Amino acid sequence: MHSLAVLLPLFSLALPLVQAVATCNATTSCPASAPCCSEFGFCGSTQPFCLGGCNPLASHTLDSCKPNPICKNAVHTFADNSRVLSNATLFDGNASAYDFIVESGNIMNSNGELAMLLTEQNGGTRISSTRYFHYGTVTARLKASRWAGIVTAFITMSNVKDEIDWEFPGNTTTEAQSNYFWQGLVTKPNHGDVATGLSDTFSNYHDYTIDWQPDTLKFLIDGKVVRTVKKSDTVADGVTQYPTTPARIQFSIWPAGTASSAAGTVQWSGGLIDYNDPDYVSAGHFYALVQSVNITCNDPTPPGADITAYVYGANSSTNTPSVALTNATTDLNGVPGMQGLAGNGIQLLLAMSLAAGLLGQLF
Repeated sequence: MHSLAVLLPLFSLALPLVQAVATCNATTSCPASAPCCSEFGFCGSTQPFCLGGCNPLASHTLDSCKPNPICKNAVHTFADNSRVLSNATLFDGNASAYDFIVESGNIMNSNGELAMLLTEQNGGTRISSTRYFHYGTVTARLKASRWAGIVTAFITMSNVKDEIDWEFPGNTTTEAQSNYFWQGLVTKPNHGDVATGLSDTFSNYHDYTIDWQPDTLKFLIDGKVVRTVKKSDTVADGVTQYPTTPARIQFSIWPAGTASSAAGTVQWSGGLIDYNDPDYVSAGHFYALVQSVNITCNDPTPPGADITAYVYGANSSTNTPSVALTNATTDLNGVPGMQGLAGNGIQLLLAMSLAAGLLGQLF
């Protein structure tokens, strides 16, 4: 299952679209007046458009998006949530201030564990790293959800939709599903695989690893390799369909089992979500837990001390995006993405209409 099918709340999708003036994709770039193409395919000029997820290949120019903060070796734990910005619209690009941002939904801290919440109202939760990751190893120690229709995900996602996944449908608590995508291309058959025989993934913590190198991609569970993909084996129609672009690290809990989801998605996730489940009624939410995230960078070109970010090279194209290093700032200089919301009622209605159309396309 492609994790881009996350059902975000309609209003949270609409907010970043308030200033949108056009749509953008691989064949239609943004205008100079709204140069940045957001991850949802809308053009704008502020935080929701020009930072995380901004697609340079569909923006007005390759340098319309802000540079992506460079990878740094780190072990993130969650004694509290002080390093997690709970409102992504306040993020200005300064990756030194926060390690993760909440892009939709809600989080809480549970005895030193980061809890991602799913309610009938919030439509699930997604958090993203503020820094990007361009090859290396990332290990997440987590407990997935266990409820039918609900999917827990740990993925890497680039601005041009190169994606590497660990996903956990709630009805299969002894399995972990791996997958990868090149520039969002959904293939038939897909690249998914299933690791079985795990001890209960809801009751027990496991270490899930994405070992992403220039020539090989390995998936590990508790330190043991359960799958290996060779870049040389991903060539199709003369194009190497292998993730190669800097990516954010993302975690989510999302509702696949809804009436608006495709029948295959509902079946894959274990059926429709039961909001009358006693667990939900007593707590008011479903949840998944993240205990730690361990990142070891392996940039193809070791960055110098003055390097701050990744940018897409001048020779980038749809099939062959290139990545360069830069010492340019990643900061929007404090420009907020959401000022003037109250006075933009007409634009908000337009944005909500566009968001509704987007949700229809996701399923």
